[in-house]
Amino acid sequence: MSATTRRLNALGRAELTLLVRNRTTLFVALLMPPAMIMLMASTLDGMDLGPAGMSIGEATMTGGIGMVLILVVHLNLVSAYVARREELVLKRLRTGEVPDHEILTGTALPAVGLALAQCLLIVIAGMALLDLGAPRRPDLLVAGILLGTLLTAALAAATSAFTRTVESSQITTMPMFLISLPGSGLLFPLDVLPDKIASVCELLPLTGAMTLVRAGWLGDTGSGELLGAAVTALAWVVVSVFAVQRWFRWEPRR
Repeated sequence: MSATTRRLNALGRAELTLLVRNRTTLFVALLMPPAMIMLMASTLDGMDLGPAGMSIGEATMTGGIGMVLILVVHLNLVSAYVARREELVLKRLRTGEVPDHEILTGTALPAVGLALAQCLLIVIAGMALLDLGAPRRPDLLVAGILLGTLLTAALAAATSAFTRTVESSQITTMPMFLISLPGSGLLFPLDVLPDKIASVCELLPLTGAMTLVRAGWLGDTGSGELLGAAVTALAWVVVSVFAVQRWFRWEPRR
């Protein structure tokens, strides 16, 4: 086992212990995504999804994966980064041999692992309980989930730079949630929106990843749309990483 792997394992185990001890964070990570999926199912009930070429079950599962990315990865990681910064944990870690990117990655490992496990459960539940059948393009589904996870984790680190306290993270994470819910295809497919509004929504941070997730379920998305979705998602990842390098704070805000 390499030194990098050992350090990441140690950081990940420590962060997992803190996650399990924080009942509020654990509640949000484990129970909020199922609750939001039920809300989406009730919202989509009776909606005409013909223009989107999706069933209610497929739309619900797609939105459920997006909810996991926002609630489990983005929301939890903003709180985690801010808490470790204010507790001087990040500052102490930087005095050792651990590189900056390993500190950020190790802190994110438990949330990312939990999110990936929940996404897998959503896919299995969709096939077993909603009679959706297997995803037609599992490669695109996996690519969308991985891109979305990377993006929401990077955005969380960037957002923490502008978050003064753990309590205020509930406010700074709200724009991502409120914008993505209707604008990135979580609450309903973008195809049901007017063309001009849908074109703007396609440029939102999480839309590209969600387009790949939807294509993984349906398997009928054109190559041009897939390429555009992947480029949009990668562009947001690059912007987020740049923001982290430029503005991420390692010491408490005073």
